[in-house]
Amino acid sequence: MMRKLYAVILLIIGVLSIQLHAQNPATVKATVATSISNFTKDFKKSEGYFNFYYDEKTGKIFLEIDQFGKDFLYFSSLTDGAGRNAERGGAAADVARFIKVGPKVFLLEPNLAYRAGNGNADEIKTVEGSFAKSVIWGFAPVAIEGNKTLIDLTPFIIRDSQNIGATMGAPASSGGAAGRGAAAGGGTYRVDESRSAVYIPNTKNFPKNTEFEAMLTFTGGAPSGRGNLAPDANAVTVRMHQSFVELPDKHFKQRKFDPRSSYQLFSYTDFSALMSEPLVKRYIRRHRLEKKDPNAKVSEAVKPIVYYIDRGAPAAIKKALIEGGSFWNEAFEAAGYKNAFQVKELPADADPMDIRYNVVNWITRAGSPRAFSYGSSYIDPRTGEIIKGVVTLGSDRHRQDYLIAEGLLQPYTDGKPVSKVMEEMALARIRQLSAHEIGHTLGLNHNFAASVKDRASVMDYPFPRIKQKADGSIDLSDAYAKGIGSWDKRAIMWGYSEFTKGTNEDAALDKIMEETLKQGFQYIPDIGGYTHPSANQWEDGENPIAELNRLMKIRRQVLDNFSEKAIVKDAPMATLEEVLVPIYLLHRYEIEAVAKSIGGLYFTHAIKNDGQVPTKMVDPAQQWSAFDALISTISPEALALPESLIQKIPPRPSGYPASAETFSGYTGPTFDPMATAEAAANETVSSLLNPERASRLVEYNARDEKQPGLLAVVDKLIEKTWKTNLVPGYKGQLQILVNNLTLKYLLQLAANTRTSESVRGEALLEISGLKSWMNGKLSNAGLKQKANILYGLSQIKEFEDSPAKFQPAPAQVMPPGAPIGMGDMDFMDR
Repeated sequence: MMRKLYAVILLIIGVLSIQLHAQNPATVKATVATSISNFTKDFKKSEGYFNFYYDEKTGKIFLEIDQFGKDFLYFSSLTDGAGRNAERGGAAADVARFIKVGPKVFLLEPNLAYRAGNGNADEIKTVEGSFAKSVIWGFAPVAIEGNKTLIDLTPFIIRDSQNIGATMGAPASSGGAAGRGAAAGGGTYRVDESRSAVYIPNTKNFPKNTEFEAMLTFTGGAPSGRGNLAPDANAVTVRMHQSFVELPDKHFKQRKFDPRSSYQLFSYTDFSALMSEPLVKRYIRRHRLEKKDPNAKVSEAVKPIVYYIDRGAPAAIKKALIEGGSFWNEAFEAAGYKNAFQVKELPADADPMDIRYNVVNWITRAGSPRAFSYGSSYIDPRTGEIIKGVVTLGSDRHRQDYLIAEGLLQPYTDGKPVSKVMEEMALARIRQLSAHEIGHTLGLNHNFAASVKDRASVMDYPFPRIKQKADGSIDLSDAYAKGIGSWDKRAIMWGYSEFTKGTNEDAALDKIMEETLKQGFQYIPDIGGYTHPSANQWEDGENPIAELNRLMKIRRQVLDNFSEKAIVKDAPMATLEEVLVPIYLLHRYEIEAVAKSIGGLYFTHAIKNDGQVPTKMVDPAQQWSAFDALISTISPEALALPESLIQKIPPRPSGYPASAETFSGYTGPTFDPMATAEAAANETVSSLLNPERASRLVEYNARDEKQPGLLAVVDKLIEKTWKTNLVPGYKGQLQILVNNLTLKYLLQLAANTRTSESVRGEALLEISGLKSWMNGKLSNAGLKQKANILYGLSQIKEFEDSPAKFQPAPAQVMPPGAPIGMGDMDFMDR
């Protein structure tokens, strides 16, 4: 037995010695081919920025490096999405370089976030030595020829460069529910190399950029079965893209950042800054644009900015995209350029992946008619220069507007031609969308305060302007603005104007900004949040309160006359629901806009001595006017659907299943008008009792007793809901569901440990008062009201028994409605 054991040990030692000998550096060096041409003679060569070779037999990519230590732009992105936690789009670009250390080749990313910008070699060395760099991959040369080194790039391409494996099976970032693709007990997904490969159709070479793509299959995250990530949750296949791009020359002139300008920020920390200067250097992101004649008031550009439209877009869409994108030339004309911004169809022999082309891609995908769109940019991480603009538009974006128009116009009458108004409205939206997303790639952020100044910016999210004629009919002829906005012209003037030689640029920019403010423009981006009464998404008009009241009247008229004229011939009657959704919820974004007046705050991005008022509380009268407008949206009269319409919507037939585009309900296969009303009312009640709003109401009332305060708002809300006499029938049941929603959000407010203790205390006081009212009312209440009160008391008791664990059943939520899709994705930066 011992002899056998010794024999096994000797065998293991022999194998190990062979393996160690094989890993000896001298042995490794001997295996490196001395001729790249011989090594690659049977491979397909692709010449370009980095030459590479493709071995069709093994599926491997070999990269030829002829300059070590030369910086280039590197970025990776997710070509295909894999659920909410792994959405398609770009990643921030980095500078990278190949370096050689002994027998190995490394891809290294220097740390450009921290610099010594004065050019002093010693200071540069000190800063570079103080912060870590990143070696993101290592390679062993497979062939060397002169100053050229060949490496196997395949493992680098076929990897999870976006690190989505850990996020696909994780809980969604918003809310507490499990992520859409996560199964119970799901773990981290990992790349299965046996089911992954280089994706050759998108692995290409160009003079200034080299592109690589991989088809990756992730496994291991879901224990079994099917899921929302992919048809088989055990095998999630996506494509990832990586690029090596030539950096531009260093002659780009940076422009200072101004928080009032609406430009995207480019910044870094400069440790060579003088004591009197800020450490953080802030500039804007913009394209390089120079006049042929800098001294001329109007001049052609040395190199105009040209955007190219996807040849694959349908003819009418393509024409609208070109027209909409061309709006921007008006702004560049205002900045002193002639024909400096152009939009054309992509040439037949051009590739949209070529870094030399700014492109607008029209992407065909299955799914919601609100398929997302975004504008992204390849930027130089050294300077903030925009090298290439890339717009991605979902191919079904126009269908949502067409659907809204169908509901408003009820256009389908047998024997009569179909109106062209719907198509015209949809194409008008496409023009605006083209301008909007291109605007992001020019360096501009959203401006959500534009609608109050006559649709001043295409960088706002527009809601269709719906007018009513004298006879009550709907007019959509001015649904979307035509041309560039007045704010957009001012923004381009500030960001792209070139000044005559000897001009103090900072002073000239300040003068432009002073004039912009003098003309009454406001700039409030996404930071406006749920606070600024004038910074709103998907709303129209100068006064949100007046607009909500107007819109509710239009909505009521359309609902009262809603019929099968909203659907095409031979469509199942059940599909009335798809057209009903955007009409019943026509006011959803105006609710959000109006709610901002209550406990809201007007603010500006003021800088010292610029004349702007930094902050201003909302007038109490405006807040109560907003309250009344919101309460009107949850009245039984506002929530009710005509009985004749309810009777026309049968359960879904075979081939037409319910979807995210239709309402959910409690009644099984039948259409549920009560759940539909709950979804709409939930938006209003949750907005009124928003925790941050509640905190501001308490604070502002403490600072100014004229401000409404949380107690006054909740008192009036309870008076308009629970303490209003219950009407009989359908409308009475609608009143009950609003009562329940009010109590639900009041209890949640009292249980919310993330809000202030003062808010929780005032919420408890209101709950105590409501409980006393319920107990006093119970004995003489009718059956329906008694049932409502008993349920309310049970909810209060459940809360009192365990406030920390209290979690009422979630309310019905509206189908996703933003025309831009789930989650705002229309600005991404590469």
